[in-house]
Amino acid sequence: QVQLVESGGGLVQAGGSLRLSCAASGRTFSSVTMGWFRQAPGKEREFVAVVGSSYSGYSTSYADYVKGRVTISRDNTKSTVYLQMNSLKPEDTAVYYCAADSRPWPIVVVTSTRYTYWGQGTQVTVSS
Repeated sequence: QVQLVESGGGLVQAGGSLRLSCAASGRTFSSVTMGWFRQAPGKEREFVAVVGSSYSGYSTSYADYVKGRVTISRDNTKSTVYLQMNSLKPEDTAVYYCAADSRPWPIVVVTSTRYTYWGQGTQVTVSS
């Protein structure tokens, strides 16, 4: 079992920045793949970014619509993954979810159905 708790969401003006955090507990964190997804009202949940586990050499991957504006990182000593978001746009408005999977993926995982554990979500609202 992996428990996830997100924080850091809020209201920000377009062009601003936010850093989301996701604290994990329950498993050896370094062996867990960590991803961020988001879901806007009326839309399906979509991939944002992922940082792989030790099995993948902590590889990262980003969705094209956030590439260059978003950085995912992990601190294994704190069992926490971060999502630094810069140059935010109104279309980034969504509930952001942290996800985790403890299987030994040798690659980064960008498909939501491959994640076993999910946080409760944190709202990010970007005003124009």
